[in-house]
Amino acid sequence: MKLKFYLYTLLAFTLTIVILSFPADCLSFSLNGLNLWFERMIPTLFPFMVLSGIIIRMNLTGSFVKILNPILGKLFRLNPSCIYGIIIGFLCGFPMGAHVTAQLYEKKQISKAEASLLLAFCNNIGPVYFLSFVLPTLSLGKILPFLFGMYGLPLLYGLFLRYVLYADQISLNSCRTHTRDSSIPLMQALDESIFSSLYSIAKLGGYMIFFNLLFILPSLLSNYLHLGRELSHLFTGGVGCLLEITGGIGIMGNRAPLFVLCVLPFGGLSCIAQTYSMIKDTDLSITEYVMHKMILTAITVFYYLLPAKILLLP
Repeated sequence: MKLKFYLYTLLAFTLTIVILSFPADCLSFSLNGLNLWFERMIPTLFPFMVLSGIIIRMNLTGSFVKILNPILGKLFRLNPSCIYGIIIGFLCGFPMGAHVTAQLYEKKQISKAEASLLLAFCNNIGPVYFLSFVLPTLSLGKILPFLFGMYGLPLLYGLFLRYVLYADQISLNSCRTHTRDSSIPLMQALDESIFSSLYSIAKLGGYMIFFNLLFILPSLLSNYLHLGRELSHLFTGGVGCLLEITGGIGIMGNRAPLFVLCVLPFGGLSCIAQTYSMIKDTDLSITEYVMHKMILTAITVFYYLLPAKILLLP
């Protein structure tokens, strides 16, 4: 315990000295995080947060997934609220998967076991972000093999968890019925959803700014080691991907596409912190979430280092 206390104190002291010693560089990295939040996260994530909040508060999840539920419901043997969490998690990306899962669990529309299952594989990089930012930045023209690596692998992992780890924890009866909170009127649902979404999106912005600020540390280290321009971008961008994935990819560009593709499932420490902020008011485990993310990352590395490396990458 004392070691952890001294370590945290040392890190805080070091970061304070760095901010005071290199204010211009720290400002640049912080502004980059602010711009990413304002230009990318708010326009793409906030409307989904509000809409999803309304759907959950008005108990409309079953109606929303009516078309896909006959397929996914039978495939996963889960109730419509769980299927809603899967769809939103895969379509909207970090941290909407965790946000929706926590809301469904808090509203008693899914059980703890179902929430833990969803959290294990439904909180991924969003397809709009992946197709419009990641693949063009990495200069990768092919789409389908990378879509499978990004979304097919988590889906298969989710099926494995459902029928192996959670086979006995989620019974057929629990898949059909749950105690639900009563539905509320539209205007009340809208008001509560906007307030909740504003609070959540503000927190996410804080995480993005803070973790982009931490890019100063690998940047200073690369300068100290005199790595040169290319190696400096690789080192700073590589460490940056582990801190905050969007800023790291922006720095690294298309210099190491295989590395970026392999760390995307992990999402970086910023995504883990954002996920924690979404589930901290529940009894869902962030430790289990990180464990599943590490397993998915290892599976993705295996996927790209064996057949995909030969068939897909230049």
